Amino acid sequence: MLITKLFSNHGVMIRYGLKGSRVKTVSLSSFSGTFDRKERLVCDVGSQENARNLDGARQGVDQVCHILESGPWGASVENALSSCDHLPHTELVAGVLRRLKNVDLAVNYFRWTEKLANKAHCPEVYNTLLMVMVKSRSFGVLEQILEEMSLAGFGPSNSVCIDIVVSCVKSHKLREAYNIIQMMRKFKIRPAFSAYTTLIGALSEAHEADLMLSLFHQMQELGYEVTVHLFTTVIRVFAREGRVDAALSLLDEMKSNSCEADIVLYNVCIDSFGKVGKVDMAWKFFHEMKTHGLSPDDVTYTSMIGVLCKANRLDEAVNMFEHMEQNRKVPCAYAYNTMIMGYGLAGKFDEAYKLLERQRLKGCIPSVIAYNCILTCLGKKGMTDESLRIFEEMKKDAKPNLSTYNILIDMLCKARKLEAALEIRDNMKAAGLFPNVRTMNIMIDRLSKSGLLEEAYSLFKEMDHKVCTPDSVTFCSLINGLGRSGRVDEAYSLYEQMLDSGRIPDAIAYTSLIRNFFMSGRKEDGHKIYNEMVRRGVSPDLTLLNTYMDCVFKAGEIEKGRALFEEIKAQGFIPDVRSYSILIHGLIKAGFARETYDLYYLMKEQGYVLDTLGYNTVIDGFCKAGKVNKAYQLLEEMKVKGQQPTVVTYGSVIDGLAKIDRLDEAYMLFEEAKSKGIKLNLVVYSSLIDGFGKVGRIDEAYLIMEELMQNGLTANVYTWNCLLDALVKAEEINEALVCFNSMKDLKCAPNGVTYSILINGLCRVRKFNKAFVFWQEMQKLGFKPNMITYTTMISGLAKAGQVFEAEVLFERFKVNGGVPDSACYNTMIEGLSVSNRATEAFKLFEETRLKGCHIYSRTCVILLDALHKAECLEQAAIVGAVLKETAKSQHASRSL
Repeated sequence: MLITKLFSNHGVMIRYGLKGSRVKTVSLSSFSGTFDRKERLVCDVGSQENARNLDGARQGVDQVCHILESGPWGASVENALSSCDHLPHTELVAGVLRRLKNVDLAVNYFRWTEKLANKAHCPEVYNTLLMVMVKSRSFGVLEQILEEMSLAGFGPSNSVCIDIVVSCVKSHKLREAYNIIQMMRKFKIRPAFSAYTTLIGALSEAHEADLMLSLFHQMQELGYEVTVHLFTTVIRVFAREGRVDAALSLLDEMKSNSCEADIVLYNVCIDSFGKVGKVDMAWKFFHEMKTHGLSPDDVTYTSMIGVLCKANRLDEAVNMFEHMEQNRKVPCAYAYNTMIMGYGLAGKFDEAYKLLERQRLKGCIPSVIAYNCILTCLGKKGMTDESLRIFEEMKKDAKPNLSTYNILIDMLCKARKLEAALEIRDNMKAAGLFPNVRTMNIMIDRLSKSGLLEEAYSLFKEMDHKVCTPDSVTFCSLINGLGRSGRVDEAYSLYEQMLDSGRIPDAIAYTSLIRNFFMSGRKEDGHKIYNEMVRRGVSPDLTLLNTYMDCVFKAGEIEKGRALFEEIKAQGFIPDVRSYSILIHGLIKAGFARETYDLYYLMKEQGYVLDTLGYNTVIDGFCKAGKVNKAYQLLEEMKVKGQQPTVVTYGSVIDGLAKIDRLDEAYMLFEEAKSKGIKLNLVVYSSLIDGFGKVGRIDEAYLIMEELMQNGLTANVYTWNCLLDALVKAEEINEALVCFNSMKDLKCAPNGVTYSILINGLCRVRKFNKAFVFWQEMQKLGFKPNMITYTTMISGLAKAGQVFEAEVLFERFKVNGGVPDSACYNTMIEGLSVSNRATEAFKLFEETRLKGCHIYSRTCVILLDALHKAECLEQAAIVGAVLKETAKSQHASRSL
């Protein structure tokens, strides 16, 4: 009720007004003193009636809500509603829905009243129901409601449409908001202009360029006017993602729509294109804006300076800075800070300090931001002592802020200077700045990554959870640190603690748990974590799925790995270069290297631009599949496309060429890599030593070994074994023994393979006694000989006349699960025969036949002679028969 009181010297004018009622005016100027009861003014009868209606409506809403909240929806609730004093009408239904918080209850009441009235609700009631969904952020029945509204010829009001989108944005459900707008379009409902712009803004922050562009084009289809500001928002995202063609296409579209680019758009283009390395494109926009009559402002110059500094084009940045500063009385602090950061990133700290002094001379005291820029760069260079000096120096000009202390703490923790970091933290408190969760996260994360887990965990426990509450980053840092150090059970316990504290782990935490369980050899627990994540409703991201697929392949679960690659697509993600690289690498290791050829071309068909990691994986796959020529072509393709080959790239191709004896080409690539300044590793050197050694080019293998040592590399046991094997095969056994001693002198411990190579070599040159010495040494060191070493040693001892030792070794070999081959059996039979142990030799002869091993003619002759000498005529007859059969079969094979 609107009540207006007008006071005057002559009396009081009282006016009562209520919608739908008459207005009465009564003059009181002729009255004085106290009113008589009969003469008192009474409110209009219509006003009283409306008030009673409002009270009745309020009572009706209260009554209905009380019934609805009395228990679950069912027959008893419906009966209670039916016997209610107030019949459902639009105002009552809308009032009840506004009060309800449970969507299911609201929908049940909505349907019940609709059925009772036997007609559809009006737009006001539908919009009120939608607001219930917005408040509860539950849109399970939204599609059905929107379809009904569309069939009734109306849609959500603009304000409700905007509220739906805002609700999804606030709960970070951007894809759900996008799908809701598409749902509206499906039912021919026109979403509100602000619903589009709100979601486009949110998607730009989340870097969802394609979804954003789809909405942008929908707005144009609906006839909404798209402004330069909206074009700027969309272009910025595409430019920052490096999708230059799409960004330029949008710029052309903007011009065709007669939208004039403003200075903000040019500044965005300069900054965004520059940050993704498109410096020439940034220059183009800088000059273009001048031709359009726009003068570069401080933001333009500063953005361009920052772009040039990041691209290591410092001289151009300095020239632009000087041009900007020319004739300026007041320096641009933002530009100074950018230039200081540029000098710092280039390691030119003297020039950065001079800029600080120059600022002072111009009457502008350097800010805390300028000093923070210098401290950040010093931290990246690991110059902790200089950082602490500058920190003390800065206090003369600027008061350190929270970021200053965080930068220093981060730097000191990286340098594993925990005591100094804690001292800075205490100084921070003394300055009245208390460590926030970011400070603690920096310390915990850096200490965890440095392996100082006890210190990190101690800091975590010391956190005052009322003042500085651990967040998801805090938990994830510790979970990851514990997992990487093999303490996966403690990591899982912390994960449970995280759940107990009411925090829902994100995909990063689950990625860490999955990876670390697999790395600890507990793949079943890794699978359980993934399943638990799905059960809790946490959506995996592409990084998690890629990591899980990588772990699965490394665990040997090839089919599961293939299935996860398909799962990536099923989850709505597009497999990226890393996805394909993991799949290719996994298939290569599993022996399916030939499939890499098809996968590579599938990637190219889908428009993927391989990065260095991608090229390295595919090249390695081609080499392992025997397609070395194709790998060589890809190496050349990398160079043409501006991708710099790494030591891994060269190593794969060199190894591939060396394995197929194309050693001259391998050596050429070896020299090419060195000429490009690539620091070659031990793997590359070992590949060449092995390759040259296997074809008997010992001198070249030696030269490469010498170069390896001259370059400060330490040969490992594999490298030495390659050289030893080459020397043994060339029967340079004395040289091999010299190498063996050098190997031990250089603190490289021999392994079982080393001893096997030497034993085989010594037996080959009939130095059986020396071989047996190495055999005994090998046994003492706990190395288990392989079948070839056993066979070689048994044969060597037998040939040396040490039959007893050979026999002992032969029996031990069989007891340990070894399966002697034909050469081993024949050698033992001959040794026993020569030692006048014909009966035992015959038993072994029978065992050999029973095992299906081939018996040599020479062995039969030696055994036959021994049996005749021992007068074992029956056994001699059997051996003679076998000898005849062997001779016949050999004759037959020669005839063929």
